[in-house]
Amino acid sequence: MANSIALIAKYLKALDMVYKYASKTAILDAAPGDIRETDEANVIKIAKIALQGLGDYDRNTGYVSGDATLTWETHTFTQDRGRKFSIDTMDNIETATMAFGRLAGEFIRTKTCPEFDAYRMATYADGAGNSAAAALTTGANVLAAIDVGTAAMDNAEVPEEGRLLFISVAMYNLLKAAPTLYRHIGNGNDNTFTRDFDTFDNMRVVKMPSNRFYSAITQYDGSTEGEQAGGYIENGDTGQDIDFQIIHPSAVLQVAKHNVSKIISPETNQTADAWMYFFRAYHDAFVLDNKTDGIYLHTPA
Repeated sequence: MANSIALIAKYLKALDMVYKYASKTAILDAAPGDIRETDEANVIKIAKIALQGLGDYDRNTGYVSGDATLTWETHTFTQDRGRKFSIDTMDNIETATMAFGRLAGEFIRTKTCPEFDAYRMATYADGAGNSAAAALTTGANVLAAIDVGTAAMDNAEVPEEGRLLFISVAMYNLLKAAPTLYRHIGNGNDNTFTRDFDTFDNMRVVKMPSNRFYSAITQYDGSTEGEQAGGYIENGDTGQDIDFQIIHPSAVLQVAKHNVSKIISPETNQTADAWMYFFRAYHDAFVLDNKTDGIYLHTPA
């Protein structure tokens, strides 16, 4: 499909860009030291240890023997996504070089980051160890639902420190309307209050746009009839809006094994007098087998 670039009569220093957040899930990216590469290009392996509990100590025979079993948890990458764009040299000149100069950044911000977030949230929803579904219509409802979620994680002995609360915009707005959350920020007789909050019960709050917060998504391949636009949509059969997810970072692993952007100038382009931009992301997100309780999911009834 040919590019659609509106030529401008005068060079302007402004560009009409789409409002979009950058990645909301980058906070969960794995540290490089946590990943072990394998000889297989599409696989990573994680060590998993199973231990036996305490036994009685005998003063004659001593310790009870126990087993420590080390196995390797194998995860296979499924996400190999990419696009290429071509912009004619003259189009680029006549749009004050902004057409290509901003293309790469706009593509990452408005297309790549939303899809990464949506895919990861859907993956974690599918792997959640505990979940609930109910209609939440008031701030009190949301408060109570979050309390149930944190209690489930407490009982599963998920560490309290480091938990993240990913919450939909609608649920966030209900929650901040709860009078018990009003926080006094004034001094003396200054009765100033704020409803904004970035932590809740010591959990960092990440407010999620609704189009990145589904329990299942369908990704378009970019070439099949009806899927040329690429990207993703909510899965019409199994997908639901997510109210919130409480995630402990130790429960998930999200890795970009191969993430490349490359630019070819018109001088080196062998097929056209045009700039070419290529983007490819070989990535995936996984829920660790032993740590599914580190994810709590809440969806509408």
